[in-house]
Amino acid sequence: MTEQQPMIQFSDVSFQYRSQEAPTLQHINLTIHKGEKVFITGPSGSGKSTLGNLINGVIPEEFPGKLTGEVTINGKPQSELDLTDLSFEVGTVLQDPDSQFVGLTVAEDVAFALENDAQKVDVLHRKVAEWADRLNLKALLNKHPQDLSGGQKQRVALAGVLIDNEPMLLLDEPLANLDPAAGRASMKLLDWLVSQQDLTVIIIDHRIEEVLQIPIDRMVILADGRVAADDTPEHILKQNILLKNGLREPLYVTALKAAGIDIRAVERLDDLVGLNLTTDQQTQLTSWVANLPQPKETKKADPIISLRGLTFAYPDEEKIFDKFDLTIHRGEMAALVGRNGTGKTTLINLITGFLKPTSGRLLFGDTDISTDSVKQRADRIGYVLQDPNQMISKTMIFDEVALGLELRGVDSETTKKRVFDTLKITGLYPYRNWPISALSFGQKKRVTIAAALVLRPEVLILDEPTAGQDLAHYAQMMDFLVALNRQQGTTVLMVTHDMNLMMAYADRTIVLDQGRVLEDAAPAKVLTNQAVIAKAHLAQLSLQVLAEKVGAPDPIAFAEKFIAYERSTHDGESTVII
Repeated sequence: MTEQQPMIQFSDVSFQYRSQEAPTLQHINLTIHKGEKVFITGPSGSGKSTLGNLINGVIPEEFPGKLTGEVTINGKPQSELDLTDLSFEVGTVLQDPDSQFVGLTVAEDVAFALENDAQKVDVLHRKVAEWADRLNLKALLNKHPQDLSGGQKQRVALAGVLIDNEPMLLLDEPLANLDPAAGRASMKLLDWLVSQQDLTVIIIDHRIEEVLQIPIDRMVILADGRVAADDTPEHILKQNILLKNGLREPLYVTALKAAGIDIRAVERLDDLVGLNLTTDQQTQLTSWVANLPQPKETKKADPIISLRGLTFAYPDEEKIFDKFDLTIHRGEMAALVGRNGTGKTTLINLITGFLKPTSGRLLFGDTDISTDSVKQRADRIGYVLQDPNQMISKTMIFDEVALGLELRGVDSETTKKRVFDTLKITGLYPYRNWPISALSFGQKKRVTIAAALVLRPEVLILDEPTAGQDLAHYAQMMDFLVALNRQQGTTVLMVTHDMNLMMAYADRTIVLDQGRVLEDAAPAKVLTNQAVIAKAHLAQLSLQVLAEKVGAPDPIAFAEKFIAYERSTHDGESTVII
């Protein structure tokens, strides 16, 4: 790329929050040029969000602390710009979209920036309609933003920023709440915007495989508050830098390495579609997979949760579920998937008692629990929300995890031991005396999971269990859930958009579409059904695409066998100790 004007410059920047003992960022030197797409990633707590908050001025405006060095935004020192000034330079889409909504309806929220700019009404209406069409928001324009699903909220927030014309766009975890199809569309839209508007885009995320669906000029990896790497995605993938810094590499890269292929010799490694493998490399990969053992089939046990004839509608709206039936079997590790707004969250709220059906029955084993309260159901069914901020009620980590035990009258010594054991397995023990406000989003997520696990529920329902987690905590959390499932027989139901997680860990996939079960089968069978993939906004695994590229006779068997191999390499690594 021809060198262009610097839009963002960090010159020996360090930052320490007032409440912390050590700097979160240390000696950052970084320049982002006009028109670049820069992908900033790093493990949980590495300083990614802090770096973003320095770019848009939230630091030090909202989060005071000690700042040294200089941050320059479009040629102007950040210290000389207030938040209003910076808002004309940098548009920001936050990880938690609820925190940036201002309108009573989606249309009002999308139009908010234009109204502040005193745009003419006809221009305002035209631009709102244009962005609503691009982000599939037409049917939502008159709805309240707070009533939308997580993915819908994310798209509204994105539209509200994109509708204005700031030269820079900062996205903090933009894929966090999007289904796979919407995520692909979002990334392609960003790519198009850069080509059309000479927009500078900074993406802060840990979903490396998903972000690399579009060409990225540079990847910047943060680790322990420092720049660990700043290079092209292809060079970073070839140098094994991701794993060294606790990040998930694309699954197809893992497969190539497992087959013994020298990835340094692979052309266009960062572009799955354009990946260029030699004939020898293709043969090496297909032969290696062919020699892997066939995965074992799992047998269904007795029902533990049964929904019979469930009917539900929100006030003054059409029915979401009409005589809906579903059975979850004891000891299963199941995934619930489907496009945004199709009823997944509503279904979970009906199971946990936060919503009451208009008719139908809910059985736990052979017991009818249709009339049980939320608290009564919580003794049997643990539930972890997608957004940890909606669950946290205490100031300190230990107190939050201990709360459920204390409410149930567990003695202090037993409580302390079980809380400490749970914090260790979830990677939170070093932070046991920290205030929750000092944690990153991913760390808060682990706190809420720990608070559910400490109660030893028979069924554990998790909404996007690995959202915001880096590789180490992703693997640790999923290994723990697998151990909990296999050793204790805990039934696990995961609501997820992560196809790799679904394929790697679920025994069964339930695909929901418009209040009905579109498909109910093994993950591999779901991902071979192109009609289901399209209708439910799912995505093929990169392993399947790789298998098709190398001419594997059965791409889904290729993916299944590799996933089984990957599972076997992790078996026995986690032990349930609570």
